Amino acid sequence: MELFRFLLDKVKEIVAGPARRDEKLKAICRLLKDEVVHYDWVGFYIADEYKRELNLGPFAGEPTEHTRIPFGYGVCGHAAEIKETFIVQDVYKESNYLPCSSDVRAEMVVPFFKDGGIAGELDIDSCSLAPFTEEDKTFLEGVCELVAGLF
Repeated sequence: MELFRFLLDKVKEIVAGPARRDEKLKAICRLLKDEVVHYDWVGFYIADEYKRELNLGPFAGEPTEHTRIPFGYGVCGHAAEIKETFIVQDVYKESNYLPCSSDVRAEMVVPFFKDGGIAGELDIDSCSLAPFTEEDKTFLEGVCELVAGLF
């Protein structure tokens, strides 16, 4: 928890800083990927509610072919559809999983909101099996509350 408190303070500094929104999002991705050992890919998807799709925004990690994801499709699309944090501790047990890499074993997606609608999501992939705790969930939801203010 001490690490997450420290990182949340760093995220607050980034959000309050003078950089443009995408630069801030990229800095947050790099911070989380570099500092949390089981966060192997960290990225933001930006929601287009009119088209009912997610568009890949800034990320840290290997490139992904999933640059557009329809609501309801895959773990990210499912989280957008239900508008709740969605945690998959073993992606091979999830029937609606979109494989990005054979190394990924778990995924957590945290949506964030603006004016009552979904603005985007924070997507975390892990190469570890079942790495996510309640502390991860609380921390990432806190990050997303801060990020929502950028939209």
